[in-house]
Amino acid sequence: MPTLKAFIFDLDGTLIDSLADIAESINRMLDARGYPRCEQEVFKQMVGDGMEKLVERALPEHARQQDLILTCVGEYRAHYDKLWQAQTRPYPGIVEMLAELKSRGVKLGVISNKAHRFTVPMTEHFFGMGVFDHILGQRAEVPRKPDAAGAHEMAAFLGVETAEMAYVGDSGIDMQFAKSSGMRAVGVRWGFRGEAELIECGADVLITRAQELFDLC
Repeated sequence: MPTLKAFIFDLDGTLIDSLADIAESINRMLDARGYPRCEQEVFKQMVGDGMEKLVERALPEHARQQDLILTCVGEYRAHYDKLWQAQTRPYPGIVEMLAELKSRGVKLGVISNKAHRFTVPMTEHFFGMGVFDHILGQRAEVPRKPDAAGAHEMAAFLGVETAEMAYVGDSGIDMQFAKSSGMRAVGVRWGFRGEAELIECGADVLITRAQELFDLC
């Protein structure tokens, strides 16, 4: 197995616990339209496929027409612009783990299905400028995870092979993304999804604490 030269991370549910702010932003959009709110816990299953899919899942079934979904995406985005710093925080041990990996000369990246316009400022806000070598959020011209396009873009930017990268995430989509692109699939037990989903979707390694990544270097 090739030596790992880079660790690439999912954002929501892996580096940061953002569930409360996502839920409140969606629920304010629903409130304004007179639709019922969603319990925060259900958002663990709603997130991960991008903003449009999140909004579609949150809307009542009768309201899931494409033009209305797109309008509601804009409304959700406006709320999230104001709320993404309210309760979101890095998970325990993440900041220290990243600092240690960086001190070892390991390249670091983020690939998220969250919109690029949120992914970059949020990552830099919570972890600082220059911690990550490259940050990629969802962009219209690049297929979302689990398509391998983002992984190949990241590998080219970092100057490594995908087989020399590990992808660290909390969902089945993340594990499928890693496998589809030849990265090592590392599942975290502290995120939004369960261990069974991670295993079913091909996780090579499961970790309970961020510091366990050091064993893979």
